[in-house]
This record gives sequence, C-alpha cells and structure tokens, in this order.
Amino acid sequence: MSAPVGVDAAPVRRPGAGRAVAVVVLVAAAALIPMFGPRAALDGTGEAAAPGVGGVALLRAVLFAALCVQSGEVFAAFLARRVDPLGALPRRWSPHAAWAGFAAALGLASIVAAGNLIPHSLAALDIGGLYGTRDGTLALVEVNAFLVAALCARSRRPDTALLPLAAVIVAEALRAHPPTEDTPLIGSGLTLVHLTSAALWVGGLLYVLRTTHTWRTRGPEAGAALLGLYARVAAILLAAITATGLCSTLRRMPPSTVLDQLTTTAYGRTLLAKVLLVVVVAALALVARLRLRGARDRTRAYVPARAEVAVLGVVVAVSAALTALPLPIRW
Repeated sequence: MSAPVGVDAAPVRRPGAGRAVAVVVLVAAAALIPMFGPRAALDGTGEAAAPGVGGVALLRAVLFAALCVQSGEVFAAFLARRVDPLGALPRRWSPHAAWAGFAAALGLASIVAAGNLIPHSLAALDIGGLYGTRDGTLALVEVNAFLVAALCARSRRPDTALLPLAAVIVAEALRAHPPTEDTPLIGSGLTLVHLTSAALWVGGLLYVLRTTHTWRTRGPEAGAALLGLYARVAAILLAAITATGLCSTLRRMPPSTVLDQLTTTAYGRTLLAKVLLVVVVAALALVARLRLRGARDRTRAYVPARAEVAVLGVVVAVSAALTALPLPIRW
C-alpha cells in the first residue's frame, strides 16, 4: 500500500550495504599492508629490501588467506555438526579459496624460478631448475597441493582437502627455516604448530560466524552454542600460537636484543605490530566469551566476534609482510 499523500515514505533500510562497504575496506587494507608495509617498516633501518618485496608479501598474504579459509571451513563444519547435525551450513568458499591459493603459489614459484627476482618475461623463468633446488621443490609442492585441494573441494568428500593443505603447511614450515639456520628442524616444528593453529583459528571463526548468520532465524541458540564450542577450542589454539610465537621470536632475536630490535629492524617493527594486533584480538575474544557466559541474549557475543575476525584478517596480512622482510641479525 502506498504512503498517504503528504507523508514521506520511510526509507528502505539496506543493512547489507554498510557490511559490503566494510568488507571492501578491509580487503583493500589487507592488500595495501603487504604491498607497502615492508617498505614502510624498512624506512630508516639501513636494511636492504629484497627485489619485489611488496609483490612477494601480497602473494603470500593470498596464500595464507586461502589456507585459512579452506582449513577453517573443514574444522568449523565439524564443530557445527556436533552442535546441530541437521542444521543447514553456509555455502563453502573452499573451491574459490583453493584456486586463489593455487594462483598465489604459482606466482611465488615463478619468482623462485627467476632466481628470486620478479620475472618480466617467460624467458626469465627456469622451470626445470625448480626441481634442482630446495626452495623450488617446496614451491612446486605448494602449487600441486593447492591444485589437489581445489579438486577435493569440488568432490563429495571436501574434508579430504586437509591432506594437501597439511602439505602446504609443512612446505611453508620447511621454507621458513633453511638448513643453514641453527637447529632448522626445531624452527620448522614451531612454525608448523604456529601456522596450523593460526589457520584453524582465523578460518574457523570466519565459518562459524557465517554459520551463525545462516542459523539466525531457525536456531539462534544453536548458533550461540556453536560460537561457545569454538571459543573453547580457540583458547587452546591461542595458547599454542602464543607459545610458539614467543619461542620463534627468541630464536630470531636473543632476549638481550629483543627490545632494541623491535624498534630498529624492519622485522622487529612488523613483529611488534603483529603482537599488538593479536592483543586486540585476544581482548575481543575475551569480551565475546564473557557475553556468551553472562548475558541473557548470548547473540550479543556476535558483535565482538565479528570485530575479532576483521582484525584477524589484518593479522594475516601483517604476517605475510613479515615473511618477506630480512631476518634480524643475531647480535
């Protein structure tokens, strides 16, 4: 029925518009951080940046994001089935994430094939040389693993994608700690636990929130129960991330030099930014946990949880920038 004459019709609310703008802004920020963050962190340190450091960081950010999305969906879907076995689940983003990860891994492999330089032509690529080097072999493992993960995501058993995704994590852990490093296997083990926990934490929360949105009318209490179950597991993941991150930092920077290198090296500055962001994330997670316990309307916990996943997206971008920066010197 039309509005009476002389009375303005109430404006149609479009709650999705603001959310879409927020997502666009977040994605833009996540892309700008790895592109320009490394050079900003290097300013005034006297350290030399590797060629194409911004492009490498951006590709690695896409790779990490793809890993988080696909592994997190498998993890969170398992939790959702425990809460409501018959509940409808949101559409999976895994197929698209896997192809994005494949493209990023292919880009990183092409850089390795060009002698760790940004290739400007196909002639600059030595594809056969990838098989003869450790970095090249690991790059090919990641390319093939994401390809298999994309095929698994389209199959009847999408959970089988965990196997190739595990191969990506192992390859990343080995790549980050070459044999020339002291006790490289210990470093790889720490990175393995750190990256696995981070991927499940970030990707799991994203899919949990998407699931609670799907259940908002049919079973809001089931959605709150799912978020509570995830929060209990996330506490363990956060503890693992904190412990492995601390140990890795002390391996990179001895205790007597940590405070100095956190402000005078690009790696330290970026690491400090990541730590501060994780503190914010932990505070938001605590607020959500308290609302789940004490509030009559437990759905109020969704607000800090959504802010948490947004900040986690920035953490992923900062982490990608961290991998492209020169390692600090052990004084």
